[in-house]
Amino acid sequence: MITIRQRLGKAKHKRAKRRILRREFSKKRRKSLNKVFVPSECNCEQKLLEQASASFNQGYDTGYDEAWGRAMQTVSATPSLPVTEPVSDQVIKESNEKEYKKGLYDGGEGIVDSILPELEILPEISVRQIIEVGMKHMSSHYYRLLDASEVATRIRSALKKRSPLSLIRLGDGELLTLAQEVVMSEEEVRKEGHFLSYSGVNLPDIAARNMLVRAIRKADLIGIPKLRLPNFQPLAFSVLKAHRIDYRKLKLTLSTINYALNLEGYLRGILAGYRVLIVGNSAPALSKVFQDSGIHVTGVVSPVNGIGDIPRVMNEISAACDFDIALVGAGIPAVIIVQRIASELGKVAIDFGHLANSLVQGESIL
Repeated sequence: MITIRQRLGKAKHKRAKRRILRREFSKKRRKSLNKVFVPSECNCEQKLLEQASASFNQGYDTGYDEAWGRAMQTVSATPSLPVTEPVSDQVIKESNEKEYKKGLYDGGEGIVDSILPELEILPEISVRQIIEVGMKHMSSHYYRLLDASEVATRIRSALKKRSPLSLIRLGDGELLTLAQEVVMSEEEVRKEGHFLSYSGVNLPDIAARNMLVRAIRKADLIGIPKLRLPNFQPLAFSVLKAHRIDYRKLKLTLSTINYALNLEGYLRGILAGYRVLIVGNSAPALSKVFQDSGIHVTGVVSPVNGIGDIPRVMNEISAACDFDIALVGAGIPAVIIVQRIASELGKVAIDFGHLANSLVQGESIL
């Protein structure tokens, strides 16, 4: 028998290994998604998924470390109690693989089995083939999103005309915040959005939800998730409906449009010749990257400490009036800040997101 403290001591040395196991599992899941949703010839979308993979792993590591810290704080005030030996890594891996296979069945073959008549089967026909045939019949319901070229054209036009334009993006953090008390209970949002404090929102925060709603109503371009994961595209349309926002009246693009603009070579051309303001915690480092690349950076506003810091940040941005376009990488508050820069200051503003970190760290190149 070992104590809780001893068990945590052993587990500490296995943290890195368990992260690797978790990432291997997530890679299998993404590989499955790639086969269904991403054509092999679409190099750009593949790169976007790789960027999403990096964000997933970074988020997992952050959450894991936070949970570890809390566990250690709890142990310091907990009497030593006998517990059993921790489950081996091999058992965890086998359990993950079993649950992965079950989830794959439930989301594919299981649905086919539930629809087929009792004594009928569909031999030698894959789930993908079934979905492809069904998708052809649903083509009249397709809703086309703006691509990187179209978004870049709109941004260039606004800069040339010196007219305001806001490009905001909705990810799972923004969508969970919007879901508070209209699509999901506070308890559900807390469970699914354990990372929200890192993104700038401390639950419950109905005021933040309402500010996001106003920003969406006024924004010129809105990025939404392409993947039909539970807290992504399905939740996006659920919260829009709950807040009585007709998506047909919005100019929609991909939530990864920030990466697409850079990967497809539009970002440098958009920024060239214009005065750029950078907002966010990575702004000082990103400013150096841009200046080294010949981009004219006229100001930096940093840090942005969550939703409650928006008034101060907006005051600083208003004081830095000598800019043409603002790039804002500030988590959930970025959505609100970007829209206010456009509507209140008459400037072009883009929700730059984690692309800022990616450029600073050399994962992406301008």
